[in-house]
Parts: sequence; structure tokens; C-alpha cells
Amino acid sequence: MAIISIESRFKEKAKGANGATGLMQVVPSAHRGLLHNVKDLTEPTANIEVGSAILYGYMRSANGDMNAALKSYGGSQAYAQKVSLRAGDFANVATREDSAKNADAQAGVCDARVAGRCPAASGNWMNAFAVPSASAVSTNAGASGAVSSVGLTATSN
Repeated sequence: MAIISIESRFKEKAKGANGATGLMQVVPSAHRGLLHNVKDLTEPTANIEVGSAILYGYMRSANGDMNAALKSYGGSQAYAQKVSLRAGDFANVATREDSAKNADAQAGVCDARVAGRCPAASGNWMNAFAVPSASAVSTNAGASGAVSSVGLTATSN
């Protein structure tokens, strides 16, 4: 989330320098090998999967050093520091969402899969910004399997 907020301000159709595209500002000419199954790089899921795979590759090259990976992703130490600071802004998002889910489950009052079943849900915009669990991200990674929970790990620093 920190990278996306910095790169595109959550605008899925964002265009940037050097052909950078989408939420994570992926540069197609620099990462052609990761784009062979991608039809629309502005599609959020595809863009996040590719961007996360790029970050994961940088992290593997840096032997797990997230700071070095972020430096490679954004091109500077200042970028890495900015992302790390911004990650703190999002640190509580998953915690609040997990707390809300636990409260709903304990009370047995809400089925989020059916619109209108949660009286408190109408007008509650926070539900629109749910952060998936690591297992959900792994499940949604699809056949590529390249993403798993990299995006969540990257933003938890």
C-alpha cells in the first residue's frame, strides 16, 4: 500500500515517466519477461502482481534486504526511506480490519458476502478498503504463483 500510495496515489490508470503504468508504476520496457500473460497493465490485480514480483526479485537479489529492494525499485535511498515511513501510515489498516472481522464473527451479526446484511455496513466506506490476509493474496496469485504475500510483507516495515 505504501508503494502504491507513493507511485500512483491509488489511481489505477496512472501514467508516469518512461512508460510507467498503473498502481505500482510498472515500466513495461524494463520488465517484459513478467508481462507475457498481462493484457492490461492498468488492471489493478495484474499491476500489483507484476509490481510485487518485481519487488520480490529485487528482494531476492538483495538477500532479503527490503531497504535495498526498495532502493532498486524506486531508484534511490530517499525513495526507500519514503516508502518505509509511509508503510507506518498503513500499519494499523490490517489491524483495524482484522479487529472488525473478529468482532463481527463473535457477534454473529454480519455476512459481508451479502450486501445489505450488515446494518452498520451501509455508508461504512471503511469496508471498501479491506486488506486481504496473506493466505488470500497467495490464493489470488493465480497460476503464476509469483506473488504470494510479497505485497503485504513489503508494506509491513
